[in-house]
Amino acid sequence: MPYDESVPPTPRRRPLIAAVALAAVCLSAAGCGAGDEGGGGTAARPGPSGSAAASAPTSASASPSRSAPAPGKKSASPTAPSASRPANKISGPLSGKTVVIDPGHNPNNRLHTREINRQVDIGTGHKECDTTGTSTNSGYAEARFTLDVSHRLRDLLAKQGAEVLLTYDDDRSYGPCVDERARIGNKAKADAVVSVHADGSAVGNRGFHVILPAAVRGGAADTSKIVGPSRDLGTRIAGLFVRATGSAPSNYIGGNTGLDTRKDLGGLNLSTVPKVFIECGNMRDPKDAALLTSPDWRQKAAQGIADGISSYLKG
Repeated sequence: MPYDESVPPTPRRRPLIAAVALAAVCLSAAGCGAGDEGGGGTAARPGPSGSAAASAPTSASASPSRSAPAPGKKSASPTAPSASRPANKISGPLSGKTVVIDPGHNPNNRLHTREINRQVDIGTGHKECDTTGTSTNSGYAEARFTLDVSHRLRDLLAKQGAEVLLTYDDDRSYGPCVDERARIGNKAKADAVVSVHADGSAVGNRGFHVILPAAVRGGAADTSKIVGPSRDLGTRIAGLFVRATGSAPSNYIGGNTGLDTRKDLGGLNLSTVPKVFIECGNMRDPKDAALLTSPDWRQKAAQGIADGISSYLKG
């Protein structure tokens, strides 16, 4: 089964400037460490991997800002742009800033393969509306992981005064499609958008990487105004994710910089506001999977992303 907006192309080494930028952030973070991973490798995708059965803990801290649907209800219009908005506002250092969090995939996508396989226009071509994502070998779905981390991230940012929106909050039957995910951030005029994911590569491929938008122009896609700000956002997240989690940058994508630039992702191509993706680890590697299924580590992951966003928004 094709992966989705987060499937990496053939790994390639990024320009030296990316490594220098990440090192600079790590130095300013006072305590960045590369952990015990390293080396290089080539990415290898497993076969179908879309189980949505979650066998690991998925507890997310309760949030006063969550707009939950009525029990048992799903969005009646899965293609209508919408977002989960906070109910309460708190004064803090991020007051006046709007952040959109985009939890990758949807736990119910596996039940709607016809709908999510529909092709949508991403400006430079067409891609599937959405996909099921990957899972650990024990069945912990990426879509459950991304929701959990997104809830934790929302709470951390809301405590700093930011207005935080989710592209969806387990409140719709499938999707959103990748083009709609971009539109939600655009409509909100977000100061920053982060799409949360976990990878599904080969055993031995470990670590996180942040995906940055390439300079593309075609159809509705024009990233010329967001390439620079998005790189700044992504570089800060990468450096502070290392500090918060102890995880090392990917040893199979991005040349050990933790940064990768892509032009084939609709969620980035169609964005008109600064946006990045983060692949928090490789669900198919047992060592990374042990981290991704740990609630304590997921809290650290959320903290690292929040620190990076906060650093970017504060300038």
